[in-house]
Amino acid sequence: MKTSRMSVKELLQSEDCGKEVEVKGWVRTKRGNKQVNFIALNDGSTINNIQVVVDMEKVAEEVMKKVTTGAAVHVKGLLVESTGSGQAREIQAKEVIVTGEADPEKYPIQPKKHSLEFLREVAHLRFRTNIFGAVFRIRHAMAFAIHQYFNDHGFYYLHTPLITASDCEGAGEMFRVTTLDPKNPPLLEDGSVDFRQDFFGKSTNLTVSGQLEGELGAMSLGKIYTFGPTFRAENSNTTRHLSEF
Repeated sequence: MKTSRMSVKELLQSEDCGKEVEVKGWVRTKRGNKQVNFIALNDGSTINNIQVVVDMEKVAEEVMKKVTTGAAVHVKGLLVESTGSGQAREIQAKEVIVTGEADPEKYPIQPKKHSLEFLREVAHLRFRTNIFGAVFRIRHAMAFAIHQYFNDHGFYYLHTPLITASDCEGAGEMFRVTTLDPKNPPLLEDGSVDFRQDFFGKSTNLTVSGQLEGELGAMSLGKIYTFGPTFRAENSNTTRHLSEF
């Protein structure tokens, strides 16, 4: 019988118990004994995991040795009501396929508390932690609500340029954007850089504000809003000064 792949979120919300299902995701944790193993699986569709129950008589021990925190797995099994606390649904696995191994000696996001300073050093993996998963889900919801509000009140979303020759009333230090050789740029007779040979033919930077273009849009479209991002080249390591926001 053909099974259907579902997300963890769909599985946790499903009322269709007894159905053959497939799910793919990353292993958060694995625990158990020689008779049964329990895998906490997540695929990013929700911050919650789904528990996969593995009867060790049905899945080879060699396969389960590869099921470590961070490993990518493909599970086929039966969706059932969970008898344990903490989740309403779980999967009784019939087949576990490891599609990507994670060496427990090297994989840095192990099931323990990590400092934010440490997570900065493994930025490509920190999205898998609960704290960053929560932050970016909240950020998504807030951004969506802002767009929804302005749309419902008749505003037009204006995409202001990120590359600009304007400093917008001196709103902040700017990051330069150039295609010129940084070591040997073309020079004018007075020793200054000849930006006429640059891509735009003049000095350009990352925008510090979409205000000026917003004013132009307001004079034609009426009610408009902009949503960044904007950039400030200010070397200030505080919560109130970000280089991109």
